[in-house]
Amino acid sequence: MNKKIFDLFSRSFGYSPTITAFAPGRVNLIGEHTDYNGGHVFPCAIDLGITGAAAIRSDRTIRLISENFPETGIIEASLDEMIPSHRWSDYPIGVIKSFSETIEEVTCGFDFAFSGNLPDGAGLSSSAALEVLTGFLVRELLENENVSNEQLALIGQHSENQFIGVKCGIMDQFASAMGKEDHAILLNSDTLKFEYAPIPCSDAAIVIINSGVKHSLASSAYNQRRDECQQALTALQKELDVMSLCGLSMKQLNEHLHLIDNEIVRRRVLHAVSENERTLAAAKALEKGDIVEFGRLMLESHYSLRDDYEVSCKELDFLVDTARKHTGVYGSRMTGGGFGGCTVNLIRPYAAESFISAINSAYKKEYGIEAKAYIVRAGSGVCRIDECEV
Repeated sequence: MNKKIFDLFSRSFGYSPTITAFAPGRVNLIGEHTDYNGGHVFPCAIDLGITGAAAIRSDRTIRLISENFPETGIIEASLDEMIPSHRWSDYPIGVIKSFSETIEEVTCGFDFAFSGNLPDGAGLSSSAALEVLTGFLVRELLENENVSNEQLALIGQHSENQFIGVKCGIMDQFASAMGKEDHAILLNSDTLKFEYAPIPCSDAAIVIINSGVKHSLASSAYNQRRDECQQALTALQKELDVMSLCGLSMKQLNEHLHLIDNEIVRRRVLHAVSENERTLAAAKALEKGDIVEFGRLMLESHYSLRDDYEVSCKELDFLVDTARKHTGVYGSRMTGGGFGGCTVNLIRPYAAESFISAINSAYKKEYGIEAKAYIVRAGSGVCRIDECEV
């Protein structure tokens, strides 16, 4: 893969890159739509992601090319006019703008080449991987050793919030920047305190099933859900000294649920608070080696996302319902923002191949399309290609 991205850069720009790097996508095992509500999430970086090659320029021009979007060819932009163009290049350009605004003024341009094996729009955070990768390349080229990987995650989130216009939380970028091989990350999105939790690979395989239904968070109801959560928080703050929804326990919420008049908003907050408690319980179950309980909580999470948060879809529900009937499956749930994308399944390793075969057959019979499957391992965060295995 190193040679592939090296060749793409050299072929496109006529000279060799200074650096090549890799940033992973992520899958969230449990803890969905809690990160922007001040709660806990439990993602892991995966061994699928995006590679990049880059070099610094002497002028103020930014040139970008992606093997995944050949129709756009080389895109040019300028440090003097970094505005959204509603193309894939908005993600790296937004990061450069955020880096310049929050870390260090960027005064020179760059050439970038990218290539990834993450399915676009599948909920595996291809956008966050691209953001973290761009921030990493810029940091390395500018030789700014004071910028940590955690800061790279924050720069990516700032860019997505301010430049792209998606009010995402920190989870996706944090997982891509801070992943650890064979570990998940229990992250408090409010404080950014985190701990790594080992995944028992000999007992559980992670299988991602792509529904083939694409979603775009910017054009979906994602921002609407955030607004509904803010409505709930404002109502609860009339009697409670709380800064975020996930700062509440279910007991506290039930005692003050009368403050929320709107039934839809009430269901949104019920998901957020219960999901935070589920995530903490799941982390404890994994710590004890109780994968069966972890799987049960995954299913519970999906039903909450389906019924209370209403971010699932019939295809995802079908995949989860089919998975839970298969021998060897601990748990299954939608993962990512919702409205399409993927399910994540925790499975006994011996059952992975038969599970994939069965679910593909059932899905094709029901919807006439194939549900692509990926057996993944929890992988490392962003790194130079010569310092990590990709």
